[in-house]
Amino acid sequence: MSSVLRVLIVEDSADDAELVMRELHRSGYELVSERVETPGEMTAALERAEWDVILSDYTMPHFNALRALELLKAKGLDIPFIIISGTIGEETAVNAMKAGAQDYIIKGRLARLVPALEREIREAQVRRERRLAEAENARLALVVNSSDDAILSVTAEETIATWNAGAERMYGYAPEEILGQHVSVLLPEERRRDLAGNRERLKRGEALVQYEVEHQRKDKSRLVVSLTLSPIRDAAGAVTGVSAIARDMTEHRRLERQFQQAQKMEAVGRLAGGLAHDFNNYLTIINGFSQMLLSSLGAADPAREWIGEIKKAGAHASSLMRDLLVFSRQQVLSPRVLDLNAVVADLEKMLRHLIGADVELAVVPGAALGQVKADAGQIKQVILNLAVNARDAMPRGGKLTIETTNFELHAADPHQFPALAAGQYVLLAVSDTGMGMDTETQAHIFEPFFTTKEEGKGTGLGLAMVYGTVKQSGGGIWVHSEPGQGATFKIYLPRVDETGESVQPSEAQGDVAGTETILLVEDDPTVRDFAARMLRSFGYKILESKSPEDALAMGDQRHQAIDLLLTDVVLPRMSGRSVAEHLSLVRPGLRVLYMSGYTDGAIHQGGVLEANTAYVQKPFTPDALARKVREVLGAGRKQGA
Repeated sequence: MSSVLRVLIVEDSADDAELVMRELHRSGYELVSERVETPGEMTAALERAEWDVILSDYTMPHFNALRALELLKAKGLDIPFIIISGTIGEETAVNAMKAGAQDYIIKGRLARLVPALEREIREAQVRRERRLAEAENARLALVVNSSDDAILSVTAEETIATWNAGAERMYGYAPEEILGQHVSVLLPEERRRDLAGNRERLKRGEALVQYEVEHQRKDKSRLVVSLTLSPIRDAAGAVTGVSAIARDMTEHRRLERQFQQAQKMEAVGRLAGGLAHDFNNYLTIINGFSQMLLSSLGAADPAREWIGEIKKAGAHASSLMRDLLVFSRQQVLSPRVLDLNAVVADLEKMLRHLIGADVELAVVPGAALGQVKADAGQIKQVILNLAVNARDAMPRGGKLTIETTNFELHAADPHQFPALAAGQYVLLAVSDTGMGMDTETQAHIFEPFFTTKEEGKGTGLGLAMVYGTVKQSGGGIWVHSEPGQGATFKIYLPRVDETGESVQPSEAQGDVAGTETILLVEDDPTVRDFAARMLRSFGYKILESKSPEDALAMGDQRHQAIDLLLTDVVLPRMSGRSVAEHLSLVRPGLRVLYMSGYTDGAIHQGGVLEANTAYVQKPFTPDALARKVREVLGAGRKQGA
């Protein structure tokens, strides 16, 4: 069977080269050959073509085999090199073999040439294949070790056989610590029973693809991994081991839980906001009439106690509704530029009294602290709620630490804080040394009405209020805690460069009575009746309207004086704002006060009312409504007085 053989002949004698060619032709080879006799010619031939074998004379006038071998090595080529010479001695032949020649043939005895040539070509092919395999293995090893995933293999006896750099980073074991250990070392004790089921499936040749399981690191901490197991087979197809790829999903699952928690809390917030209108209307009636009844009863009347309990329950329900609206981020805020160090300092004396003598308070104010824009009262309430929770978590005493510092969130970091944009923040951290919380508890702590306290010891709205205030202030809150290791709440509020506003002292309330005429527009008859009775009790003249159409008709009666329009924001067929705009056309300068049981989010953020519009939130007490009416009308002006 003929085949093509590419032969480079290093020979100064054309006749000797021809003898070699004839010998190869007799063996059935089709030859592609070239004869060279100088270093330059050999170099050019090596660069010009690929050769299966080099046949070289040992000594030539301008060249020799040892020099030819040096050129071959310099090129980094592995080509079988056979010396054919009539003058080579045994010692010379040995030296040539040491220099890299594979064999030598005596001229005139060429019968050995073809067997030697074929043997060396086969061995060269084996060497090339081995080098390719080694290069491929090295490339695969580089890929495996550069992977962030843990990639390992396990023997049939379930001992760890290979271990990449990703596995070392993920689990904390160096190769010399883990190789040869049973694979169960990576599983928590309670998960090791799963090995038996996996073992049987893998023995049957099944692969287990991307299923999630809990593993443990060298330090016994837990991690969630997405695991793919594949059987390793020998040439006969028998399963001899298992390859495993584990991807750390711990942080991914944490962020996923955080996102799901945020969605759940958004849904609860929307529910609270949706219920607010009706509940606030009912509470306005309950609280308002109970207060009016109390005012009408004598001090010795036995009904005072019963009505007092109704009033107390109504006030408590109003407080709960306000807390729910805080949680749902729909409460009315009065944000201003604040220095958190000053806020904490202002609370320090109260905090020391609040937490008791057996809890140490450490305040660590940040240097050159930036300013934030938030509602001062709500931020104080946030700190107080966190301090109370910390105190309750340390029944035998401990340490409460409140720290502030500047914090910069870089563009590469938001995966750690998915609810925040990159930028400058001020961090408020509240830490305790109490009993701590497990992961399950942490997943629910910000939910309304969730509490770990005994029945009757808490409403479960404290942390919900904290969450809502922080979110509505444009910030984020994170908690880190482990059972027995205390807890740290970190609040990040956006830093602002505005100048802080001074707090003005509250003015004395003064007399809230008046004699002006008020057009009251309210579609709920009970609320309308309550508001009308209450305002009449303060001396005002009230024109009652149950609909926008009635209100516009009354406004068109020019002979009737109207000093103030008091209207619900949301009315059937027309908004309170539209009523006010229509009446202002026929009564320029008309003063307007809006009221609503809907939330601030539904009123201001929804564009129903502009910011700084006079507005009173239901439920309101008679005194609160009277003060707001007097404020809008002007405390120094009373008609008919």
